[in-house]
Amino acid sequence: MLSIAGLAAPLAFATAAHAQAQQQHDALTIISHTCAACHTAESKDSWSRISHQRKTPEGWLMTIARMQTMHGLVISDADRQILVKYLSDRQGLAPSETADARYALEQRLNTQETIGSEEFKQMCARCHSAARPVLQRRPVEEWDKLVNFHLGQWPSIEYSAMGRDREWLQVALKDIAPMLAKQYPYDSKDWADWQKSRPAASTFVGNWTFSGHMPGHGDAYGVMSVTGGANDTFKVSLKGRYADGSALDGNGSAMLYDGYEWRASIKVQGVEMRQVLAATDGEMKGRMFDDAHTERGLDFTAAKAGTARILAVQPEYIKAGTQAEVTVVGTNLQGTPDFGPGVAVTSVVSRSPQAIRVRVKASADSAVGPRAVSVGGVQLADFSVYRQIKEVKVVPEYAVARIGGNGGSVPKVEGRFDAQAWGVDAAGKPFRIGVVPAQWSVEPFNDQAKEDHDVKFAGAMQASTGIFTPGDAGPNPARRMSTNNTGNLNVIATVTDGSQSVSGKAHMIVGVQRWNNPPIP
Repeated sequence: MLSIAGLAAPLAFATAAHAQAQQQHDALTIISHTCAACHTAESKDSWSRISHQRKTPEGWLMTIARMQTMHGLVISDADRQILVKYLSDRQGLAPSETADARYALEQRLNTQETIGSEEFKQMCARCHSAARPVLQRRPVEEWDKLVNFHLGQWPSIEYSAMGRDREWLQVALKDIAPMLAKQYPYDSKDWADWQKSRPAASTFVGNWTFSGHMPGHGDAYGVMSVTGGANDTFKVSLKGRYADGSALDGNGSAMLYDGYEWRASIKVQGVEMRQVLAATDGEMKGRMFDDAHTERGLDFTAAKAGTARILAVQPEYIKAGTQAEVTVVGTNLQGTPDFGPGVAVTSVVSRSPQAIRVRVKASADSAVGPRAVSVGGVQLADFSVYRQIKEVKVVPEYAVARIGGNGGSVPKVEGRFDAQAWGVDAAGKPFRIGVVPAQWSVEPFNDQAKEDHDVKFAGAMQASTGIFTPGDAGPNPARRMSTNNTGNLNVIATVTDGSQSVSGKAHMIVGVQRWNNPPIP
């Protein structure tokens, strides 16, 4: 099973200039000794196939792993890491080229993809995510070769669902490959411009304020300290906490690819976690997740100290006519937060350049709807005043959990949900209030699920958190025909708002184990 863990392993060299030269020399030597037997040298630093593709670090890692599993390539972990770094820097993607498909790099496995035409989805995204080809760049000749590789490696592709109803190879070569070459070309202005403007590793050294949210656990914030920078490798430490007061502390290492692809491995409270972040415009955005349970993760945003900005307001709402404690998270925060008309700051609970915690009171006649919060000269339009919750949406609206464990090698994959409250403003327009506490339960999705007693066997929902733990893997003699503990369920969040209760539903499939977990699904 492939993992992105290797992308965060540090390399040690004396100076940045020496390290860069040494890395290039080492990479060229490795390619000459291990790759050139199959890939023809076109110049001193160019080879057939290799030099005509651009990919993310995960994409290059998967390519090298495929050479190992399918073609018998023998390469050490250290040499593979050198190649991934070299190829990602030299033949990577610009930030704009990954923007629409970062969910795959960040292991957001419950994302419902919307990329591409219906034909593209049928031809390319029926076996793997649409993100996998979208996160590559090739000339049309290379897209053609990728089509032929698919047919040679998986001959049944023409006869399986959505293949046998058409002239698959003809469609792939005449329609899909030219379309991919046009939409995702090897040469692009964005890539050329990015190569000229990539920041130096030294700009990442310093303290970064971070904010985040983990479904089932809540909001978090703190400081991430970054040291080092030689050969684009860093030491990282986190010092933070969740809204419930529990710690979010850890230490680890990081590597920067292509000037913005941040990959870190950090042990947090004894748990090995990975950061997959895009670092642009003085911010890092992405996800930090448990290496063994990628479903356990935080949306993560960080900004470097130096420029005043607001990253988050936690919680992101207040009910008209009530009081609450609210934390404004950011960098270089100076002054008292302003929440707009009708919401007054009654006291400052604590203050630092990274976070200002205040007690606020919203008048009963406060205007409802989204509004900006400002501190000094900076603001963030991510706060709401509401009078009544009109709707609750369960996020994600469709999810897959997976049975596991029970002595097997594959762990269970939890379902993790948030209850998102929505209100209506004075004009009757719906607006998002934010994530609110809820009571959670499950029910059969349909009559078949009821007949099969899926609620009893598929797993258990934690009523207060929205975390669903699936059942054990393997046959269950207590079930009809001794089948396993899969299920088809509705997830229900019930939110109490004053004297009323509002509920929302989502659909969850409890499936079998997922045996192949590549860096890009």
